[in-house]
Amino acid sequence: MSSRTHRISAVRAAPFVSFIELVVVAVLTAVLALGSLACSAADPIRVALIEQLSGPFANVSLVGARQFKVEVDVVNARGGVLGRRLEVVEFDNKGSAQEATIQLQSVIDQGIRFVVQASGSNVAHALNDAIAKHNARNPDRAVLFLNMGSLDPTLTNDKCQFWLFRFVPHGQMMIAAFAEALARDRSVRRVYLMNQDYAWGQSVSRTARELLAARRPDIEIVGDELHPMGKVKDFAPYVTKIAASKADAVITGNWGNDLSLMVRAAKEAGLKVDFYALVGGLTGSPAAIGAVGDATVRAVQFWHVNIGESAYQDRALVSRTKFKEDCCWLPNHLVPVMLAAAIERAQSADPLKVALALEGLRHEGPTGEVWMRPEDHQAMMPVYGVVFAKAGGPGVKYDAEGTGYGWKTEVRVDAKDNVPPVTCRVQRP
Repeated sequence: MSSRTHRISAVRAAPFVSFIELVVVAVLTAVLALGSLACSAADPIRVALIEQLSGPFANVSLVGARQFKVEVDVVNARGGVLGRRLEVVEFDNKGSAQEATIQLQSVIDQGIRFVVQASGSNVAHALNDAIAKHNARNPDRAVLFLNMGSLDPTLTNDKCQFWLFRFVPHGQMMIAAFAEALARDRSVRRVYLMNQDYAWGQSVSRTARELLAARRPDIEIVGDELHPMGKVKDFAPYVTKIAASKADAVITGNWGNDLSLMVRAAKEAGLKVDFYALVGGLTGSPAAIGAVGDATVRAVQFWHVNIGESAYQDRALVSRTKFKEDCCWLPNHLVPVMLAAAIERAQSADPLKVALALEGLRHEGPTGEVWMRPEDHQAMMPVYGVVFAKAGGPGVKYDAEGTGYGWKTEVRVDAKDNVPPVTCRVQRP
């Protein structure tokens, strides 16, 4: 009897034990699945930064990359977007359009769906074309191109396309500030155009001629020079030509070492001329300009540290102390914050949905409202015509790069007064 009872109990117990095991396995599976989902939800949204991290203009790009990552950290400190962090992955394009497209393929192979680029309109054109072709062939692996520094107008004019958004005013919008300043300064009668021989420099030359003809037809253009980009080590011969032309002012889109070396050569030659340097506020230029630029060097900026108090100014002042570098390029702020806002608006990190959410998006920035025009994906924002002036004087509380001289606002052109005509309309997928 005892033996039989034991056998029956054992037989009846077996199914019960199996049921317990199944429950345990099911619970563990569910826990692991939930954990996997939570992990997936917490995966970062990766953003590829394809920039010139080596080469003759790397000093500008490295500072920009660092400041861009600081602004991404601000977004993440606020909780990220949709519960996920933004993560910046850097790729070196070496200032080469061909290298940029090679790096783009690496970005695509790694499954990164957002590409950011700033320095070099030649690089921007190459990426723009390559991304458009890739997305047409691979709509399920589309990549969104967020440009925050290439200034050639054709990117959002003749070359506009759905997958490109530009978060910086283009050259025509910038030169409008110079045209306003020149319209007020009747002492300038003779102008020399000096620019780098690539898409951006060529567009500066062309646009300057058009705007001067409209705003100051009395000004004579006494020289129009295009020089090799990043290859001129001695600008003395060019300075000699400027001096011989008896120009009152030089309008230039030069940036990085090409601007610094040109201003230095003018200083050494004792050339007395005003420089209207569109991007004269970029890294290295103020230090090269120094005291010789007092009231003679003008630039166009979208923000500068002497505009007034804001959270962005606070970060700029921290940058001066922590990194020993100035923070000046507003698009470094606009791209992370507006990308995050578009992802939130779309409730998705899918590039197509984010692109549609970016169209018409408005952001209240440190200089006023910035908005993305839906027709051509060109950002609209205020621009400032500024002059290099002694720090400590009216409007110049802070200097630039420890020079004792800083940027002072001479002209502010509001976004509503600087809206270029729509010459291209994107074709939506």
